[in-house]
Amino acid sequence: MRVNKMSSIATILVVTSSRAVTAFSARSALPRVAARALTTRHMSSGPMPYDEDKMPIYALGVNIGMQISQQTDFKNLLEEDELKILLSGFSDTIKGESTANPMEVLQKYGPAVNQILRERMEGVMDKVKKDGAEYIEGFLDCNEEAEKTDSGLVYYCMKEGDGASPVVEDEVEVHYHGTLTDGTVFDSSVDRGATIKFKLGQVIKGWQEGLAMMKEGGKATLVIPPELAYGDAGSGGAVPPGATLKFEVELFKVNP
Repeated sequence: MRVNKMSSIATILVVTSSRAVTAFSARSALPRVAARALTTRHMSSGPMPYDEDKMPIYALGVNIGMQISQQTDFKNLLEEDELKILLSGFSDTIKGESTANPMEVLQKYGPAVNQILRERMEGVMDKVKKDGAEYIEGFLDCNEEAEKTDSGLVYYCMKEGDGASPVVEDEVEVHYHGTLTDGTVFDSSVDRGATIKFKLGQVIKGWQEGLAMMKEGGKATLVIPPELAYGDAGSGGAVPPGATLKFEVELFKVNP
């Protein structure tokens, strides 16, 4: 479920698509408004951590945490002890209990924060890209009928359709199941139990190319390299920077 952003809440760190990190922005990080087939990574459901009367306040914390984590993947960038220090700084600031002047802290250590995060992000992204390239090669080796296009998209027909093929101006109705190369499900209309309709020209390039190779009634697997997906920017907390994506897509309807 997507949680609406609260414009009054300021983000601490904002990661731009060029991979530069700007520290301590006073502006709220709004979600990129673009039609896309990707939402947030699925999380398991469990019992609520507090009584019903306290859950709205907990939800506020969840909202703030989502805004921050969808911009920067601190879980994978920081060590456990570093995360504790980060949360300590957050807690001290909102309680007004910091022993140092917050603005002095930001001015003195902001550049160091940017450098640390930039270096770690580049290291993580390089590994993600390497893993993605290896996954593509392995997929091609295991699926002889799969084809790799000039753009780098891998297309594997699971079921041949007999209807129309879409062009970018068309609206399509599909079911899809999206995973990272490690098998993590980050978005799935199949799991939600409802198909989705969208203009083909409004989604990532890998979808535009892949669905144009399909016909109504068909089903295919698309393995999409980062340059045809979300590139070095990634997509919030759902898709890491430089990630290769795998989709199983079933094309139900093409509406010109």
